[in-house]
Amino acid sequence: MKIGRQILSFFIVLLLLGVAWELFKWFGGDPWRVTNNPFGIEHNPPFRIKQASDLNLPHIWEIISAFGKESRRNGPMLIETLAAASLFTFREAITGFLLGGFLGLSLGTLFAHIPLLNRGCMPYVVASQTVPILAIAPMVIIWLKAGWISVAIISAYLTFFPVTINTLRGLLSPDPTTIELMRSYAASWWAILWKVRFPAALPYIFTAFKVSATASVVGAIIGELPSGIRDGLGGAILNFNSYYITGPERLWAAIIASSLVGILFYLLVTAVETIVLRNRKTK
Repeated sequence: MKIGRQILSFFIVLLLLGVAWELFKWFGGDPWRVTNNPFGIEHNPPFRIKQASDLNLPHIWEIISAFGKESRRNGPMLIETLAAASLFTFREAITGFLLGGFLGLSLGTLFAHIPLLNRGCMPYVVASQTVPILAIAPMVIIWLKAGWISVAIISAYLTFFPVTINTLRGLLSPDPTTIELMRSYAASWWAILWKVRFPAALPYIFTAFKVSATASVVGAIIGELPSGIRDGLGGAILNFNSYYITGPERLWAAIIASSLVGILFYLLVTAVETIVLRNRKTK
């Protein structure tokens, strides 16, 4: 029942966004339809609001119909091109997700057990996320050479941070009296980790995984741009961006495909979370 309400809410919001899109396109027609308005917007003011015709926004049905058209002259259908690109980008994203998740879990575990390491290294972990990914991506491509592995490393760069923070918070969340009780029974740090700390940290870790799932897709798409890879969604977006004036619906279709990959990855992690934490939630 709860899942049904969530799906219904999703489609209602999607419908409202579609209506807002078409209203904006209608309002910003050519010429500008709002001539006498309370905000004093003139037809051609020095700094006028852009019209929909200036932005070259396609209708929603034009974007949907573009999936069934050729991606290029005498080429495959756009939906086939985007499906292949989505699978390629998903491979890079899931590799980066696994690398970043492993690094985040390792750092979070070390920081939870070694306070000195936590105080000394955590500022650098935080500072790493202040550097724009667009500045780091070209350097990674040069160091590791262009290829999907280097793109996965860029994706991992965006995913390890939330996993590190949430793992540390989760491992430190158990009641101190529980930890003291385990130590009074001469339990090793390994036993305390797996029997107390890690089970308590699972909700925190899966929250980080859901954030990292979508971030890994973004990192993969960004990493494809300077690498010269044209088989993924980054290459498709770059290619269709060059023809935006004549065919804007293809670029928006590529953007929708990128969003769907991120949503599906998020739902995959959510499904795994439901299975792993099912017994805990029923207690």
